[in-house]
Formats: sequence, C-alpha cells, structure tokens
Amino acid sequence: MNVHTQTSHTPAEDALIQAFAERAGALPGDAAVTAKREEAAELLKRGLPTRRMEAWHYTDLRRLLSKVPGFDASASAASVEPLLQGSAILPVLNGAAEKRETPEGVAVATVADRLADGSLAQLMGYDGFDDTVSAVNSALASDGFTLDIPAGVQVTTPIELQNVQAGGQVHTRFAVSVGEKAKATIVERQTGSGEALVSSISNLEVGDDADVVWLIVQEQPEGTSHLGRINITIGARANVTLFVMNAGGKLVRQEIRVVAQGVDSQFRLRGVNMLAGETHCDVTMVLDHAAPNTISTETFRNVVTDRAQGVFQGQIRVARDAQKTDAKMACNTLLLSDEGGFSSKPELEIFADDVACGHGATVTEIEADHLFYLMARGIDEKTARGLLVKAFIAEVIEELESEPIVEALEAKLDAWFSEHG
Repeated sequence: MNVHTQTSHTPAEDALIQAFAERAGALPGDAAVTAKREEAAELLKRGLPTRRMEAWHYTDLRRLLSKVPGFDASASAASVEPLLQGSAILPVLNGAAEKRETPEGVAVATVADRLADGSLAQLMGYDGFDDTVSAVNSALASDGFTLDIPAGVQVTTPIELQNVQAGGQVHTRFAVSVGEKAKATIVERQTGSGEALVSSISNLEVGDDADVVWLIVQEQPEGTSHLGRINITIGARANVTLFVMNAGGKLVRQEIRVVAQGVDSQFRLRGVNMLAGETHCDVTMVLDHAAPNTISTETFRNVVTDRAQGVFQGQIRVARDAQKTDAKMACNTLLLSDEGGFSSKPELEIFADDVACGHGATVTEIEADHLFYLMARGIDEKTARGLLVKAFIAEVIEELESEPIVEALEAKLDAWFSEHG
C-alpha cells in the first residue's frame, strides 16, 4: 500500500517535525516556497515509510532511522580536495554555500537566493506519499547551488559540487540546466566528518543535442544517514552518463529518477556499491522512456562484506508512444560475508509493442577456481581475493572511457579496499 498514517511518532519522526517547527521562519523562500515547505512538513507528520510501502519494501526507514541529530550551528566544515584535478569547486559547507569562481560562460547562483525570490518554487514539494526524500528536503533545505550552462557552451573544466557536513542536520539542493548542444562534466561529492542526517536533491535538465557526464561520489562517515535523489530530464538526441559510487554511510537511500523525454536520446547509468560494516544502502531507480528511439543501459556492481545490507530497485517504464526503445539493465553482486546480504528488484513496465528490453541480476561469491589460479602462482590468499574483487568493480568504472575520471575513481576503490579488504 502507498498511504499510511502512524498512530504515534518515533523519536526520529518527532525530531524532524520539531526541526521544521523551529526553523521554518528562518528558512529562505517566498510565499510559494513556504507553501511547498508546509505541505512537505505535513507529509512528514504521517510518519516515515515502512516495509508496507512498496517503494520502501527493502528499507524500513521508520525502523532504520533510529535517531535524528539536531542542527549544530557551531559545526564548521572545510572543502575537500577535488576528485578531478583542476575542477572548479563549488562547496556547500555544513549547509551554507560558498560561492567561488566558475568556468567562463556558466551562470551560478545560490539556492538560498533562488528560494528567496521564488524562482525554484517549482522544484520543491514531493511526487507522492512515498517520496519521503523529497519531503524531508523540501521542508528543510537551506542552500546549495544552481548552474545554468547556456546553449552551445562546451565546458572543458569539470565542475565539482561538494556537499560537506560536519555533524548535525544538513539539507541541500543542486539544480543544473544544460542548454542545447552544450557539454559539461559535473561531479557531486557527498562527504563529511561527523554523525549527521544529510538530505540532498539534484535536478538536471539536459537540452537537445547536449552531452553531460554526472558523477555522484557518496563517502559519508559510518555514523551518517544520507538521503539523496537526482532528477534528470533528457532532451532530443542528448546523451547523459550518470555514475554512482556509494562507499560510506550507515543508512543510505539514493534515488534516481530519469525521464528520456526527447527522441533519440541516450541514458547510461553505471554504479558501484561498496558496502561494509553495518551499512544499509538502497539505490532505487525509475526510468521513463517517453519518446521513440531512446536507448538506455544500466549496470550496477555491488561488493558486500561484514554485516552490510544492500538494495537495488530498478524500474524501466516504456510509454505507448516510445516505440523502438532499447533498454537493458543488470545488477551483479559479490558477497564476501555470510552475514551480509543484497536484494535486487528489476522491473519492466512496457506499453509499446516494438521494443528491445531486458534485465538481469546475479548474486555470487568469489569463484574458487579463480582464487586457486592466482594462489597457485604464488599470490597469497588475501591479495588474490583483493585482485578478483577489484577487477569485478573496475570493469564498470573503465566503461567511462575518460582516463582522469577512471584513475580518480579507481583511487577511491583502492582506498576503500585498503580499509575493508
């Protein structure tokens, strides 16, 4: 069922409701934004979703989000080193945007300013009773950045949007518009140093014939709960590549919502979930093919160790008019622990009759024969296992084809394995 009302609130639910009550007057926004905030706060009063909500069946947020920290006005965060050398960095430090110089031709504004004048009101709110991530963020978002890349602009410098928390609650927004025939690489970093509740929503609008690469690198500390969402609309003949890396956090929900709106558009999703400790990580994607001759491929690779739990829910929906759609989705998981687990739920919903669509999912352990092959050549077992696991993940990273991006992500992979391998 998709609607529920709790008879009593958990401490975490009370904390979210109280946070809005205390901060509503100080949050940026005109009358339209304020109305959207109040509507979102009302949804939170219904309670956080449980397994009875289909979209949250594998992530009982009401149970898993056991506590919500307060806002820490004294917390101070510092910008981190860029993922890609030479990137233009736009940091949001514990919820406050710090405007810096950006590549020529790119218009940048703070979300606080855009909320205050009401120009972001249409992005606030939520899509339905199960859209809790949007509701939390719409109610409490305070700052972030908006980027406008005009038509025809080829941005050669990567732009890195950093959301760096230092504890407490942090609620941010990013909104990027890429004009016709424009090109850009955007890096979204989600990281920090304290125990926190972080919500972050990104909106990406891609014009006709544009080309965008967007990387999400989530590496929150082990005590942080992270609620993320990216909404993407793709124009005609445009190409979008989205790469998602989850390598941290205690409770992570990363939602991906894509609409292939224009004819002949292409969407490529690649992702890796590297899960250790007590992490619970849920990646939920809904992709709408809304126009003819659209192409999409989605591949996730997951490594699970210790007592970590992972989820991938992927739904591809093909509209009646979206003939000649070509869509393929795969989720492959490597379990390194008997106590860890991973749930995969691929779905196809097709209303067109001339399409090529498919999905698949696998869960396995390290192949004993492969391990024996390496050990028979003098490699110790730990090193051999590490080589096999890294090869399993690196195959997806290398599909990105950009050498600087591949090297940066493989460095993150090596750092994670040095700690958890």
